[in-house]
Amino acid sequence: MVAERRFRMDLYYRLNVFPILLPPVRERANDIPLLIDHFLRTIGGRYGKSIDHISDDVLAAIMSYDWPGNIRELQNFIEHSVILTNGRKLRAPIEELTNQEMLDGVVRTLNDAHRALIMKTLRQTNGVVGGSDGAAAKLGLKRTTLITKMRRLGISTGPAKPVRGASERDWDRSPESLAGPASV
Repeated sequence: MVAERRFRMDLYYRLNVFPILLPPVRERANDIPLLIDHFLRTIGGRYGKSIDHISDDVLAAIMSYDWPGNIRELQNFIEHSVILTNGRKLRAPIEELTNQEMLDGVVRTLNDAHRALIMKTLRQTNGVVGGSDGAAAKLGLKRTTLITKMRRLGISTGPAKPVRGASERDWDRSPESLAGPASV
């Protein structure tokens, strides 16, 4: 049809794309050592470092991590590790691969990440939502915005803890009641 000028050539080349589908890194664990080797050579060369040894525990931690950011996350982790390394043995901050949010439960969505951060902040503030030392202030949010997010994510702190300057009547009011009606 292109030869007969019944179909536009530019459109043909746009539509004639051969998709190359690659599974995520977590499904290709055998590729991880090859990718690490490649990244060590290219990134190490960029920083003028020759790293040729990885300890078994570092390799095991890297291979067992889920890599939710896929190859880009692996590449950034290796670059960070190369920067930290002095000598020929890779010094990788594997403790970053087993952060508390990942131990509590796998974070797969943005809502999961928000929920984990809000819950962590609430634990740090002993459930205090408002006030200068409350979770909202630590997260850089208005109290009402945080309460709306908590309601949307299904987070409850139980009875609200009083904040400095709160009146007696606020002692036993929940964060939800302090925010007023929810806008959904």
